[in-house]
Amino acid sequence: MSISTELKEYLLEQGASDVGFFAYEDGPLPMGVTVVVRLSREIVKEIDGKPTLTYFNHYRQVNAHIDRLLLLAGLFLQKKGYGYITVAASQSMNDEGWNYRGRFSHKAGACMAGLGGVGRNSLFYHKEWGSLVRLGTVFTDAPLEAGERIPLDVCGSCHKCVDACPAGAIKMKEFEYGIEREEIFDPQKCSDHMKKAYQKIGRGSVCGICMRVCPKNKLD
Repeated sequence: MSISTELKEYLLEQGASDVGFFAYEDGPLPMGVTVVVRLSREIVKEIDGKPTLTYFNHYRQVNAHIDRLLLLAGLFLQKKGYGYITVAASQSMNDEGWNYRGRFSHKAGACMAGLGGVGRNSLFYHKEWGSLVRLGTVFTDAPLEAGERIPLDVCGSCHKCVDACPAGAIKMKEFEYGIEREEIFDPQKCSDHMKKAYQKIGRGSVCGICMRVCPKNKLD
């Protein structure tokens, strides 16, 4: 059994929903592991024009679960004699000013691993579960079997998320590989609105409206 198969089976047993592998020459280590965890359809369905306390808690729970899976993946690889570096599910690196970016784009890794694509709302869309997922990444020097990026027309002519976004953060431009995030989505508008409108829910950093209204997620 290959180490890729062993690692994937192990992470699925530990609660991952899907696992993919990608090569990334600009990474801190040459191979990447994408860990996917599904969100609850029922919890996201409760979002009605604003996030709920339940969704806020669920979002944090899933992120914590992913971070645990990343550590387990790293320890698994380390036991096999390989190095690893984890990239948290939700962590901004703002040492050069607030830019709403992490150390590495989990969406980019998931796309390179062949797990799906990105919509015009800047969310990753899993090939089976749509945008009802969260992601994490582990870099390693283990000889993993990289997937292949797949063509995925996420949005077509649909613009429901554009119309529904209370922050006006989603632009109407079509996503394509290589495009800068800011060309299709304004993260500062999104963040500013959440901090202002949803402080009573928590830290004001989750919304979910674009997930709720997206036909790809088949929630209605």
